[in-house]
Amino acid sequence: MLLWINGPFGGGKTHAADEIQRRLAGSVICDPEHLGYGLRRMTPPRLRGNFQDVRAWRQGTLEVLDLLLSRHEGHVIVPMTIIEPAYLAEILGPLREKGRQIRHFALLADRATILRRVRARSLPWRRDTFAEGKIDECLDKLGHDEFAEHVRTDELTISQTADRIAAMAGLTLRPDSSNFLRARAHRTAVTIKHVRIG
Repeated sequence: MLLWINGPFGGGKTHAADEIQRRLAGSVICDPEHLGYGLRRMTPPRLRGNFQDVRAWRQGTLEVLDLLLSRHEGHVIVPMTIIEPAYLAEILGPLREKGRQIRHFALLADRATILRRVRARSLPWRRDTFAEGKIDECLDKLGHDEFAEHVRTDELTISQTADRIAAMAGLTLRPDSSNFLRARAHRTAVTIKHVRIG
């Protein structure tokens, strides 16, 4: 199964995906953002824009996911914000046509909650103005019906969000057996790994 976890930038996608992967044997995370950053590094600064607008990113994401779904025996988890329905259809449509099992979830929360989460993951001396500037547009577009199954996360912990997604997808996660300190250290490491620096 492909689990696509959508949501606003800073909405908790990466942490939810990491929690599911940690507790779902054989699963892997495939983050198309890495492909996008690679494309940006290959492009002169004056030509850089939203890498999702580049067809090579959408096609590359499709091909990598198709490869994983063909050759990897476990579930594939994709934490990625996409708010353009046509772009999402361009990636998921061909996979559905091949009979791939796909579940698409959009994590939603109040604006203040998302803003707090974005600022918590930002470097102390550098705000993530890109993510902050996209909150309203993301919440507006992701609230529409075409963005599949909505999961409200305002009152949910990361573990509870993972449990909710898994239950909706018909999957059973291993119990969350980590203690508070170990879980906090792990989540801090995940946050640091995904801090936007440019």
